[in-house]
Amino acid sequence: MDKVPHILVVDDDRDIRELLARFLVKHGLKVTLAKDGAEMRRRLDGQAVDLVVLDVMMPGEDGLSLTRSLRGLGSTLPIIMLTAMGEETDRIVGLEVGADDYLPKPFNPRELLARIKAVLRRYSAPFAAPAPLGKSVSFAGWGLNLDTRDLTNPEGVMVALSAGEFDLLRVFVEHPRRVLSRDQLLDLARGRQAIAFDRSIDIQVSRLRRKLDDDPKEPQLIKTVRGGGYLFTPEVTAS
Repeated sequence: MDKVPHILVVDDDRDIRELLARFLVKHGLKVTLAKDGAEMRRRLDGQAVDLVVLDVMMPGEDGLSLTRSLRGLGSTLPIIMLTAMGEETDRIVGLEVGADDYLPKPFNPRELLARIKAVLRRYSAPFAAPAPLGKSVSFAGWGLNLDTRDLTNPEGVMVALSAGEFDLLRVFVEHPRRVLSRDQLLDLARGRQAIAFDRSIDIQVSRLRRKLDDDPKEPQLIKTVRGGGYLFTPEVTAS
């Protein structure tokens, strides 16, 4: 029998806490409630939790501080933030301190449920082990040194990569000829440092294609799989 996911809802608004508890329990989840950061810590110390739904704007220690504190202690507990602030910059701040997703108030409980399920899938989905590679690999005439992060084109000319571009290319060469979703790319490329916007991966892929001279209209090296993600098509060999 599959384990029922345990969700901790932390919000200073009693009505919101109780509404979410009823809704999430109705949809098969186990729910524990906390009204502030102190109660949240007590709940986490006393029981296993699979995901935290955390309000940002709370009296005393707010959601950003609580998230920063958890991540500082090395916790990888999934966190979805709720806030009345809907500005994109506020959303970015929440994700940068370690939240996995962000939902502005007011929100539809069904959307929150969908996001909870998506984040839990991200954490439970098994990734294939990276292909065993040496410190240097080659693909389609290109060479990549995984230690020095040097990329050379088929003519032997060095091509500069940003940190994000290298991280993404490393994932592709470690998982060639396999469709990787945007969420998988985020986790494999940057882990907790990733900003969980689908568009961020799309932009990085676009930039990497340009570096690899991969025609964006008809890419041959990094193909877009509709509804799936991206596929790195070349054979990768140690060099």
